[in-house]
Amino acid sequence: MIGGIPMAVQFIDLLASNQPQVAYQAAVTLGSEHAAELKAKLTADSRIEALLDELQDWPGPAIASHKSARQFFHKLVFLADCGLDLGDQRLPPVVNRILASLDERGVPTLTMNIGAAYGGSGQPIAGWALCDAPVTLYALLKLGCRDPRLDRAVAWLASLVRPDGFGCVVSASLGSWRGPGKAADPCPDATLVMLKLLLQHDAARWREAIAACAASLLDLWEHSRTKHPYIFYMGDDFRKLKAPFIWYDILHVADTLSRVSGLYPDQRLQNMVAVIKAKETDSGFVPESVYQPWKDWDFGQKKLPSDWLTLCVRRIEARLAGRAGRVSPAGMTGPA
Repeated sequence: MIGGIPMAVQFIDLLASNQPQVAYQAAVTLGSEHAAELKAKLTADSRIEALLDELQDWPGPAIASHKSARQFFHKLVFLADCGLDLGDQRLPPVVNRILASLDERGVPTLTMNIGAAYGGSGQPIAGWALCDAPVTLYALLKLGCRDPRLDRAVAWLASLVRPDGFGCVVSASLGSWRGPGKAADPCPDATLVMLKLLLQHDAARWREAIAACAASLLDLWEHSRTKHPYIFYMGDDFRKLKAPFIWYDILHVADTLSRVSGLYPDQRLQNMVAVIKAKETDSGFVPESVYQPWKDWDFGQKKLPSDWLTLCVRRIEARLAGRAGRVSPAGMTGPA
């Protein structure tokens, strides 16, 4: 049950969404016979086609800010989360360009330009940071890419785990650059995206690293008034509902933590979800903050409920309900 309503009913309502990615994901969740038909509508959506066209120029603009919603690696994740895969003809060329950028450890690189004042060269250079490489790897795995070099990359990145999650780590090509904070502190965003990657890759294999990441994020939530490593706060802006999952915010963190087996009883996670649920309206969830490059989507405005945002919350609820021993829709206890 979600809010007194049978869980399946909540997803059935989303089958009628005019957002094709929402209708398709609801169909997949419910095991609907209409999933293939809705997948066709998704891939034919002009906004999806525009994203696919844009990504043919991978890697896109040089990274000046990992938080930028214009970055191609964030857009690739959204397409993967919508349900696209390598069966979609315009994705293999993009994936091949990414695979051509892998370093000697199999980690995907992007074009970056780090100023000399921040420890860089001031010139465009190929490199990676722990706030982009795990994101790209997650997208590749979710799209269905099974290149063995990706397994090697995940294993190497996983080896960087610490008792408090992951720190700020970059490729050797980026020199001494790192984020603004103490080197001994965990980086909340790196910890979040590494947790997401490890869950997608092999949750059983990376059980200890996953536990360390989850404990770190929950500890930051519990002590949100006093702990702000790398200037990542969990204040008012963090608690605003926002999509797609690009940066460190409450919905992104709760969605990722809801995938971790055994966390359901944790009161800190329950409290985080309660903060989200308190924002529900009779018609779903209204975005409280938006990324302007995504203004053509229903989560790119702050006046009306967003079906995509509502779907994201329903998934969190369904995962946690399933792990508490209640009936859940098909597929909601995996890395969906």
